[in-house]
Amino acid sequence: MRILLTGGGGRLGAELRALLPGVVAPSSRELDVTADAQVQAVVQREAPDLIVHAAAYTDVGGAETQREACWQVNVEGTRAVARAANEVGARLLHISTDYVFSGETGDYREDDPPGPVVNYYALTKLVAEEAARTARHRLILRTSFRPREFQYPVAFSDVYTSQDYVDIIAPLVAQVVRHAPEIPYDLLHVATERKSVYDLARRRRPDVREGRRAEARVVLPADVSLNTERWTALRAGWESPA
Repeated sequence: MRILLTGGGGRLGAELRALLPGVVAPSSRELDVTADAQVQAVVQREAPDLIVHAAAYTDVGGAETQREACWQVNVEGTRAVARAANEVGARLLHISTDYVFSGETGDYREDDPPGPVVNYYALTKLVAEEAARTARHRLILRTSFRPREFQYPVAFSDVYTSQDYVDIIAPLVAQVVRHAPEIPYDLLHVATERKSVYDLARRRRPDVREGRRAEARVVLPADVSLNTERWTALRAGWESPA
């Protein structure tokens, strides 16, 4: 399987490059997802079987003031990659986020309706999912990850998530990539257990201060934990003895 990775220089992309030997991962200069003609040319040249679309604008706070940049990468970039995938008959594996949900209930399943979104970043990722659905062969993978170290002095104890650190999530995503041809779904949640952001932060930054989401400079959903029963069942089949 020939795999093309967008966003190979990003947080998740860098981890995936190390986990997927042989993956084709052009730099952002070589493959700028906001440049449609460049996307088409690179995809035509590489003729991949699978495009892992990990390129994204992920600064939730920054998205509120840099809306055009966020939209161009997350929405227009996904549209360009989906078009290119259709041109060569490749399957698109689009990396999405738990933020497509409102956060009112948590434990969201793949067939739960997304929205209403609570911030601009979430809006662009929800629209990006619709752009990804224009690919004839697709798998939308919702997940959530942080850098290897918690980067803030404060973590919120009233924000719940199933996200994890990128070195925990990336191997799970890599496993999905390897098994992509046999996955019968077009939507999949990949994450770890539900926990507060504060509890997650303390695992790698014991001195982090406990805060409340009212302190955040952008509106955050209260509980976007993902239900992973579908993923767990698939993984059990892959890992069971032959």
